[in-house]
Amino acid sequence: MVKRLERVRAYFPEVSDEKHEKLEAYRDLLLQWNERINLISRKDVDNIELHHILHSLAIAKIISFLPDSRVLDVGTGGGLPGIPLAILFPETEFVLIDRIGKKVDAVKSMIADLKISNVSVIKGHAADVEPGFDFIVSRAVTRLNEFTPWIKGKLSKTDKHPILNGILYLKGGEIEEELLASKWNSQITPISDFFSEDFFQTKNVVYLKQPGRVRKD
Repeated sequence: MVKRLERVRAYFPEVSDEKHEKLEAYRDLLLQWNERINLISRKDVDNIELHHILHSLAIAKIISFLPDSRVLDVGTGGGLPGIPLAILFPETEFVLIDRIGKKVDAVKSMIADLKISNVSVIKGHAADVEPGFDFIVSRAVTRLNEFTPWIKGKLSKTDKHPILNGILYLKGGEIEEELLASKWNSQITPISDFFSEDFFQTKNVVYLKQPGRVRKD
């Protein structure tokens, strides 16, 4: 019997059993691939639900991605946070990008095994991707003031969601200096607002929007 992601099920009771089962299948594939190439820290394999899958899904506590919207996951590594979010939002298009070919190949294989049709994977840098995304997500691939230039011009100017198009960045620790240096408008939401485990006490979802952006409704 497949071991359930009990914390994910507890925090997302509204999510269908089919989606939970797909998240569990992704967990198993990620562990299998991690034995061959380093997708997540070997120290974290016993905490994969908490440190990786649930952490990624914190973004879903901030926003429900709408059908036909587009999300770019920069530096996806083993498919995080993109694949868990794509499972929750099957009508949203996700583009995952990473510069390391072995990781891209692994993610492509996992997507094929999971039969996820709303995800594509690219080997390269964010600058290589065509623009037109509603949101850009990432898990602390670099300092925020270094990240924002990478995705310059990639966001759509048409806003569909309750919040303006922007970046949803998973980042812990002291980030005020990075935010000031980025010059983007920001809002920090502690993940401990949603999840009670000690691991999340220093973790945040950082929402950034470009300076001067206002809704044109």
